[in-house]
Amino acid sequence: MDLFSYFVLVIKALWLFGLAKASLNLWRTSRARSTSPKANPANLSSENLGRNAIESAAVKAIKTAPTQNGCCAQSGATPPATTNCRHAPEQNQNVSFVKVAAEVVAPSVKILYGTTTGTCKELATHLSELFSVGLLSLSPSVVSVTTCGSANCCRSADAPTAVSAAGAPADLASYEPEQLLSEPADTLVVFLISTYEGGSPPQSAKFFCSWLEDAASDFRLGSAALSHLRFAVWGCGNSLYEGHFNVVARRMDRQLRELGANRFRPLGLGDEEAELDLRQQFVPWAKELVVRELRRWQQQQQQQQQPPTGPAMEVGANGSAVSRAAAGRGAGATEATPTATEDGVHQDMEDEEYEEDYEEEEEEGAGSEMDMEDIGGAGPRRSKARTGAGAGAASAASPGPESGPPEMLNPLIRGSLTKQGYKLIGSHSGVKMCRWTKSMLRGRGGCYKHAFYGIESHRCMEATPSLACANKCVFCWRHHSNPVGKTWKWRMDPPDTIVETALDLHTRMVREYSGVPGVKPEAVAEGLQVRHCALSLVGEPIMYPEINALVDQLHSRGISTFLVTNAQFPDRIEQLNPVTQLYVSVDAATPESLKAVDRPLFSDYWERFTACLSALRSKRQRTVYRLTLVKGWNMAELQAYASLVDLGRPDFIEIKGVTYCGSGAASSLTMANVPYHADVVEFGQAICAARQGDYALACEHAHSCCILLARVDKFLVEGQWHTWIDYEKFQRLVREGGDFGAEDYMLATPSWAVFGSEQAGFDPEQMRVRKVRRHPGKSDSAAVSVAGEAVEEDS
Repeated sequence: MDLFSYFVLVIKALWLFGLAKASLNLWRTSRARSTSPKANPANLSSENLGRNAIESAAVKAIKTAPTQNGCCAQSGATPPATTNCRHAPEQNQNVSFVKVAAEVVAPSVKILYGTTTGTCKELATHLSELFSVGLLSLSPSVVSVTTCGSANCCRSADAPTAVSAAGAPADLASYEPEQLLSEPADTLVVFLISTYEGGSPPQSAKFFCSWLEDAASDFRLGSAALSHLRFAVWGCGNSLYEGHFNVVARRMDRQLRELGANRFRPLGLGDEEAELDLRQQFVPWAKELVVRELRRWQQQQQQQQQPPTGPAMEVGANGSAVSRAAAGRGAGATEATPTATEDGVHQDMEDEEYEEDYEEEEEEGAGSEMDMEDIGGAGPRRSKARTGAGAGAASAASPGPESGPPEMLNPLIRGSLTKQGYKLIGSHSGVKMCRWTKSMLRGRGGCYKHAFYGIESHRCMEATPSLACANKCVFCWRHHSNPVGKTWKWRMDPPDTIVETALDLHTRMVREYSGVPGVKPEAVAEGLQVRHCALSLVGEPIMYPEINALVDQLHSRGISTFLVTNAQFPDRIEQLNPVTQLYVSVDAATPESLKAVDRPLFSDYWERFTACLSALRSKRQRTVYRLTLVKGWNMAELQAYASLVDLGRPDFIEIKGVTYCGSGAASSLTMANVPYHADVVEFGQAICAARQGDYALACEHAHSCCILLARVDKFLVEGQWHTWIDYEKFQRLVREGGDFGAEDYMLATPSWAVFGSEQAGFDPEQMRVRKVRRHPGKSDSAAVSVAGEAVEEDS
């Protein structure tokens, strides 16, 4: 035999040996399964999971135990050592039928209900019992059953009840909606919800349904916010209401899918007018739900106990087995190739039938942050995959009820804001370096506040004590990453901690510019001594309950305060202590346009808006209306804007063109919506004309496409504008604590900042840099260099 033939013989022998070994392993596995005491999932039909039909090993053991009046002690039997009998003098009373082995993890199931008459609560309890009995029937080998069958007698001393293992039902009124974002991965959440008059949810579920509607339309959360959850929805309604039949359950099912949750069971629709009562309609749906979940759970247990002998398999979200290669493609792949079950196809067709009804029922408005100073497009669309930063921020997870109020920032929002460059402070505050701060550190000019009010931009800190807001403005340029709310319901950090941490984080960012080419060392040294704080970073600063204490903390450090509010909290404006300058964002001039632009959460948003403007009249310090002009949105309301001036009689009116920040899902704006500086000037002149001369154009900052209107009777002194601020005098007046007004700390405006000057608001002591952009296909002659100005190439 030559060497090649010998090699072939060895290969064949090894192949036959491997085949024989695999056959033997397969035979052993099938034999072990056929003799296993565990229930076969194929036998878990809807019939043998019935409440009275299930006769599991655990239940049989309980029923066959010797009892008298339901107690082993009374019959003479000896209570097990691991239990406590109420008739045994040495035993304590404790309640539990079973003791689950530590190595077996029960399915993660949460059952939530919203009810008025109690029907959904009753159905939820029945579903929980089905889960408990089914769990016992599937795992008798890991269940330690006592020999006492009385519900009030001998039970394990330290074991949880069967119901708690399967998930005790909870009223939606006691469930914090944002907890959905931090539920354990792969949790099955079952909702039982009824629909009442006018298609409204039960009173106990209104807050949850409102939150879910806001979240589904909130593009800040994205379409993967609940991708870690599975869900099923059962609705109770009455078909006599036709268009409103189970509309709450339908809407909830759709909104959960829009947030990325995986539907585990088709939507169930109970009808009070059907021949069968609601319980009889519910039982088949509930049994099938339990069968699928427990089959899925058992497959997962088997996979953990047995090594794979073929292609790696995993259990899909709908209970079916899928290859790990397919599972690795993520949620998007699963969604693209759904399991083609008969119920699933029927339900999808039903959903399409009602899709138009859903859209008609949706209310406009909802909301989150808003800072219309620089609005425009939004940032890039959030990926469906959960980011590591969001998933790993354990410190932001919502605490349980026993821990007090939840934190404002959940892991998803915290991760998104951090990615955008925000330095987060505690649980609800933040600080971020403004691009104008960076510009002035290089000696390249300051922001429009430098031209209008004398702020030193490199010594200004932009921060907020509340990242939450009561609006969801369509123009918000902060990528819609912050929470929303109408009241303060979160854990609160002390004001001194917020201020100290904000200053520390800001000075660290400034210090990082030391030694950077082009940065002036003297500007860095000055920047480390913060003199101004713009409380306008994001959200609604005035929502913070301790805003007055925070302002006092800043003033005590000699830091001026420029506070911006979005005009939805008039009581907070009235209670506000003196600030250096108080802004109110006036984003629209009519109720219709304000609702379209700001998308406020409050139903009485217009009344709140006008009350905020009126509250400015009582403020002695400097007040400002801030308008952001967007072509095609709010520039046609000139007369209405002029009329709003009478409500607050502000000292100044800032008018700024929208800043385009790119296209995205958050905004439909294009460059066509951005006005030129000449358009903004023309609008301001028209406002002055409509006010019949009580306001006039005082300053401009052409680079920011921004102008300032000022009251002639207060700030035009002997023919010279006095819009700048004497910051040292303001701090002295605050320390003295007396009554003082805006006229007491004003300074003359330099000529370069006055409207119509040659510099158009650019500080001549700074170096203005115009970039030469060498785009392909364009000649170099398109780049213009102004005498005395630096020129940079940007290829």
